[in-house]
Amino acid sequence: MTGKKYNRIFTIVIDSLGVGALEDAPAYGDAGTDTLGHISQNVEEFKIPNLQKLGMANLHPLRQVAPVEKPLGYFMKMREASTGKDTMTGHWEMMGLHITKPFQTFTDTGFPKELIDELSARTGRTIIGNKSASGTEILDELAEEEIATGHMIVYTSADSVLQICGNEETFGLEELYRCCEIAREITMKDEWKVGRVIARPYVGKKKGEFVRTSNRHDYALKPYGRTALNALKDAGLDVISVGKIFDIFDGEGITESNKSKSSVHGMEQTIEIAKKDFQGLCYVNLVDFDALWGHRRNVKGYAQELEKFDVKLGELLPLLKEDDLLILTADHGNDPTHTGTDHTREMVPFVAYSPSFAGCGKLEDTDTFAVIGASIAENFGVEMPEGTIGSSILNKLV
Repeated sequence: MTGKKYNRIFTIVIDSLGVGALEDAPAYGDAGTDTLGHISQNVEEFKIPNLQKLGMANLHPLRQVAPVEKPLGYFMKMREASTGKDTMTGHWEMMGLHITKPFQTFTDTGFPKELIDELSARTGRTIIGNKSASGTEILDELAEEEIATGHMIVYTSADSVLQICGNEETFGLEELYRCCEIAREITMKDEWKVGRVIARPYVGKKKGEFVRTSNRHDYALKPYGRTALNALKDAGLDVISVGKIFDIFDGEGITESNKSKSSVHGMEQTIEIAKKDFQGLCYVNLVDFDALWGHRRNVKGYAQELEKFDVKLGELLPLLKEDDLLILTADHGNDPTHTGTDHTREMVPFVAYSPSFAGCGKLEDTDTFAVIGASIAENFGVEMPEGTIGSSILNKLV
């Protein structure tokens, strides 16, 4: 291929929107999972007209949404080559990395005594919590104690994370960040290696009034190798992140970062970016599907979030130029009808659209998410870094 085909590529990750269990899902306890399919089966109304016209219902049968005779996009399902079912593994694979060792989770047991003892000794604080909980629940349960005693709330979730809460007025932001930096250092050991340590500052004085603030800070692992993002940036192209993409890659390969307050806000930011001139990639993560609805096993909330996304998608589509490409995908599943609160090991959708497409329809399913990074790199005439996986499918998007 000579020269670039698309000037701007928008890759939007609908976080956790799986489309059916992978063949190895039983090994993960996820047999029969299907995030999108089960959402459709378990709500009365489900209106996603823009996803429908791009071909989402052609890709995956939905109870309330009919396939269309002539979809606007190309679509397929992608299998995950890497081991695991977490956010970082999924995103890193999209950009070319093959992860063979999953990140550690401590959902069922809390963190080991040895880890907690070392963290307590090095921070000088007594640790409370040490269990899997939602951020709002843990504050209602323990924040009053933390404020009164100076103890430190440590907790986890279904993700590979160690989270530390700190009241901005009594604990202090700088102290919270100091403790998180110590925790990040401790959790670099293989047996304790979590994907992210997260500072979770909050305000308020009593139960029912606690509110988390926007001063959250993520201490992520750096990707295990160079990715498509590094290659794009090194070639002088724009790599604009929206949502938690910056954190997932620890800033590697990013030229501009935009933090989002919600998935709707993330789409609003993407719409504004689409109104500007740039050359390269706009890489978006919309986390509310996963954080607010998937982990909390809220089918109706997930469906309504998809409907909100669809409205914003309808605002984005008219802004796309002839030489723009839109890719919609996901990083793993999180079936809200499944047991537990963990992600689910699923295939993910790939839906591509450009106003310049002459054709449309189903593509052959792939055995890795890395076709995304490889296709973006080929489009801009950039070599993928050594050691990456994935082959471009750019020639099929015509």
